[in-house]
Amino acid sequence: MNHIIIPEKSLVASFDVDAQNTFTPVCPAELPVPEGTAIVSQLNKQAKFSCVRVGSKDAHSPEAKWIADETHPQLSPIEGDNMDVYWKPHGIPGTLGFDLIQGLPEITQYDFFVWKGIELDMHPYGACYHDFDEKLSTGVLEFLHSKGIKTVIVGGLATEFCVKNTVLQLVGAGMQVVLNLSACRGLAHDTTQLALKEMREAGVTLLESTAQLQQVIR
Repeated sequence: MNHIIIPEKSLVASFDVDAQNTFTPVCPAELPVPEGTAIVSQLNKQAKFSCVRVGSKDAHSPEAKWIADETHPQLSPIEGDNMDVYWKPHGIPGTLGFDLIQGLPEITQYDFFVWKGIELDMHPYGACYHDFDEKLSTGVLEFLHSKGIKTVIVGGLATEFCVKNTVLQLVGAGMQVVLNLSACRGLAHDTTQLALKEMREAGVTLLESTAQLQQVIR
């Protein structure tokens, strides 16, 4: 565990990153993360250690330019300023995949919420910026700063993609970040371990369970 200054709850936010059905076995034809639905109880528990709860969703068009097909298989490269590879359709508004995983709060119960990837030629991973160059803010950083937040507890899907990028964006904005591993799941072991190493080296505190939050947050 990296060194962490124990904050008061009034200075802490919790962040549910892309905790949608599209990234769980509920939607096997999309981008299912193994055990993706298992994070719900842990996300709800970590929120009790914070004074504000924020969240994000992928919100993609079925006409997005990065959608994979027979000519362009998933993960093959694509040219563009704000998209890098082709993906299966996922996170499409109006579908089951777009919805938050059952057991999470209604959208209106969050203190701030981000919808990302709406533009046809943009596929951001992190929830803090709409673009790869991190110039166009989604507003969540400004919201957290306005509330005086110093520490953010993060969980969500998937660990090595949207979670990692969101975590590193929060660190870049001067936030102290705690990654709750029990509230995350990754697509693959090897890529998840590489992502955890990168986040640890960036100064992120990694906790194995929500129960450990009691040791670092009053």
